[in-house]
Parts: sequence; structure tokens; C-alpha cells
Amino acid sequence: MDKVAVFGAYGHTGRFVVDELKDRGFVPILSGRDAGRLAALAAASGLEARPASVDDPASLDRALAGAAAVVNSAGPFAATAAPVIEAALRAGIPYVDVAAEIEANADTFARFARHAGGTPIVPAMAFFGGLGDLLATAALDGRTEADEVHVAYGLSGWHPTAGTRAAGAVSRRRRDGRRVRYSDGRLEYRDDEPPTLEWPFPDPMGPRTVIGEYAMADVVTVPSHLSVPEVTTYMTVEAARDIADPDTPAPAPADERGRSAQTFLVDVIVRSGGTERRAAATGRDIYAVTAPLAVEAVHRLLTGQARTAGVASAGAIFDAPGFLRALSPHISLDLPA
Repeated sequence: MDKVAVFGAYGHTGRFVVDELKDRGFVPILSGRDAGRLAALAAASGLEARPASVDDPASLDRALAGAAAVVNSAGPFAATAAPVIEAALRAGIPYVDVAAEIEANADTFARFARHAGGTPIVPAMAFFGGLGDLLATAALDGRTEADEVHVAYGLSGWHPTAGTRAAGAVSRRRRDGRRVRYSDGRLEYRDDEPPTLEWPFPDPMGPRTVIGEYAMADVVTVPSHLSVPEVTTYMTVEAARDIADPDTPAPAPADERGRSAQTFLVDVIVRSGGTERRAAATGRDIYAVTAPLAVEAVHRLLTGQARTAGVASAGAIFDAPGFLRALSPHISLDLPA
């Protein structure tokens, strides 16, 4: 059985990743910066704990020793991504992270594009960034160009984790409080208010009011491998209000798997040359569903199912329709025939 290191294993998403790895037959190695939380998780799970710090490369090397791959689930990724990637490169093992931070993902592509060699590095292999990219790639059905890609997030609500709030604070500081969008083939930072409009979500959600140009990691992952000048993401106003409210509580478990009651519908529309293609996915709990996304990526990387090497998004490195269908225990799909 392959060992897979999980950096940030004791975090909210990290625990889902550890459980999914175990369910898929992998042996997780627990790692992260907080030795006390690691020890508690190790005692409860019977798994090996290897504390490590992003400021101590030797500790990261020890954490990854003997591992076949590493999943980084510890944000803010502006601080953790580069050191853990560098450790993965030294170990010669695939790296996967679940970063939703736009700037951190852009940094990963820019910094490691020429230095990864044959080692796969897959950032944003998560609900934000990964799922939308896979849906857009599947909708294009082998094409690599489009005029526009639209990714609409229909979240019933959004109770953010402490990690989400910390990562958001880092991004806001890096942007000087501005918002970001991807237009005319580049990231653009703006001081004006984003538009509000109605999005025609398919059933069972139906039309909902959304915040337009509510940029998520898809504005980095999609154009990283598809020639598309306009990538726009949208968020239901209920979810946008939740995460903007500092008093919104953290997600609470609502089933035996620890998932919250949150539901989602991701609706992707790709427009090119006057034609329109659509792909959608529905499911429950954006943090919980990130785990099968990341672990399916690990499985495919370790079984020779990667289509490229180096830094690549989900849609670039994997067969998008096949990958999505492999997630059928976790999401329901509506893909083009």
C-alpha cells in the first residue's frame, strides 16, 4: 500500500483527505506544523505523525521520506505551497494541493513551470479551481480554445473554516482590498463593486441571484491550459453574504461522514463561435468533496494516468470526463453527450 503524506492533516479539509485516503487503500502519513494536534490525531487514528514546519526544509524532508506522494491541505498556501513543493521535488514525488487562493495558485504556476521537471505538481485540486476546470474541460470535449468560460457556484450557504478565513485575509492584503477578475487574457484588479445578476441554474436549484465576477481559483486554472480570454466566476448571494459576515460559524457535521448540510451546484457554460456547451455537478459540502478530488488525483498520478508532467491544472493533466465520472459516489453530473 502506498504511503501518502498529508501536510495539514489535522485541519478541517485535511481530516477529510486522511479519511478518503484510508478508504481508497492508501496509508496516510500525518504531517503539519502543530505537533500537539498531530499527536492527538495519531493517537485517535493509529497513523504515524511527522511534525514539520515550512521554515525547516529538513523537517519537510523527514515528513515526506518514504511517501509516494504528498497532499498539501494547509493554508494559507501563500506560505505553505512553495516549501512543500520544493520538498516534493527533492523527494521526486507528486505534489497535490487544495489551494483556493488565486494569487498563491498563480505563484505556483509562475514559480515552478520551469523547475518541476518530470515531477507532477497539481495546484487547486479542490472544489474551487479543480472541479470547475474539469467541468469546463469536459464541456469543450477535446477542444482547447473558447471565447468565454463561465463558472457559476450555486451554494446553499457558506460556513467557512478558520483556514478559509485566514487564506482570505492573506489574499485581501495582497490585493490591497481590491477585487480581481480574469478578462482580456489576464488577471485584472479593480476597485469598483462587482455586478449582481440572475443566473439560470438548472433544476433543482433554478434561477438565483449571484454576484458576478466573484473570482475564484478557476480564473487561474482554466486559462493555464485553455486558450480563453474571458473566464468569469459567480457566487450565489447567500453564500457571499455568509463568508463576508465575521459572525458566520464554522461548518458543523450533519451526517455520519462529518459532512455539513451545505449543498452545491456548479454550473459551467462554455461559449465559442456562437455555440454554447454546458456541464454541471451537484453534491454536498464543498470541503468534504475536496477530499475525493485530491485523492483521485493522487491515484491517477501514481497509476500512470497523467497526461503531462510538471505544473498542471486538473483539466490539463487528467482525462476530465473520466475523472469526473470516477467521482460519481460523491457528485452527480450532467455532462455533454
